[in-house]
Amino acid sequence: MRPAMPTPLQSFDLLTLADAAKLLHCSKAHVCKAVSGRIRGCTPIPAVSIGRRKLIRRETLRLWIERNERETADATISTLPERDSGECA
Repeated sequence: MRPAMPTPLQSFDLLTLADAAKLLHCSKAHVCKAVSGRIRGCTPIPAVSIGRRKLIRRETLRLWIERNERETADATISTLPERDSGECA
């Protein structure tokens, strides 16, 4: 017996804002703000609009999290003060 082939729609693995909020451990309102780009220091979450409804691909959300982790780490490193080597001139 052959394994079932995923249909094209299953490969999208779309999340509602409520689904994304559960995965991110935050409110649906906060995800809505993140999608619309209203969170300072955070790139907007890419989403598909169907009328007033917004849907986010699971893979897109994962990539968005990774990108924001890198940007946060890079920003933290670039704002750290330089360490004094302890040598006198």
